[in-house]
Amino acid sequence: MAKPCFAEYMDIGQSRYRAWLLGASAAVPVIVAALLSLVRDNVSTASSVLVLVLVVVAASSTGVRLAGLVAALSSGLFFDLFLTQPYGTLAVTNPDDIGALVLLLAVGAAVTELALWGRRQQAGSSRRLGYLDGVLSAAEKVAARDPDPADLIALVTTELTALLGLDGCRYGPVAPHLRVVVQPDGQVRSGERAIDVERSGLPTEEEILLPVRNAGQTVGGFVLTTASRVRRPTPEQLRVAVLLADQVGTVVTRPAGNGRGPLTR
Repeated sequence: MAKPCFAEYMDIGQSRYRAWLLGASAAVPVIVAALLSLVRDNVSTASSVLVLVLVVVAASSTGVRLAGLVAALSSGLFFDLFLTQPYGTLAVTNPDDIGALVLLLAVGAAVTELALWGRRQQAGSSRRLGYLDGVLSAAEKVAARDPDPADLIALVTTELTALLGLDGCRYGPVAPHLRVVVQPDGQVRSGERAIDVERSGLPTEEEILLPVRNAGQTVGGFVLTTASRVRRPTPEQLRVAVLLADQVGTVVTRPAGNGRGPLTR
């Protein structure tokens, strides 16, 4: 019997974490509302709502939208059950309690979306920092007094694989004739047809050429493969890939008297 791969273990772990998180998001508001019911004669409705909102904020901060929504719904349900008259039923007779319940649900949903937006912004900033680190590492190699083209190619190959989520990436000093090509502006074309990569993804049945250019001339190329699943890199990622490839072009075309010179073909 084949052993599960690392990715499968990760998927199992994430599924268990998600299930645990959703269960906690549903259960914690029950406990909090039940505890608040013990002192409901001494705690205002507004204070109870704020405490339950904190529970929703905690669930939303995990970055799982469903967890935040489950926490908001559970908080609203058990706020109604434990903290509004008549107690122990889902009926609400006091207009102020109805307003508080609606406010709790609305604030819970809004906080969930705000938390997710903040996490997306943070993730985007981290990705852009990663792109910058990759380009700077390549630029440092280029700026070296006697740069080794092989070292730079190895570095850029690694960066491209991580950046685009590739299955394979190899460099050739002579660019092969492939139908799918990444253009200097980051656009991907198959022959004369532009590919909407964000919608359709990179082709999985064909190799993709990322030309290595210097002074507008193609001096080599990286051959990219994405056969196992569809990848949808952003235009920003593709432009960074072009920039990384161009760093290689400035080194492999240097004359022998200025660095190690071009690679042997």
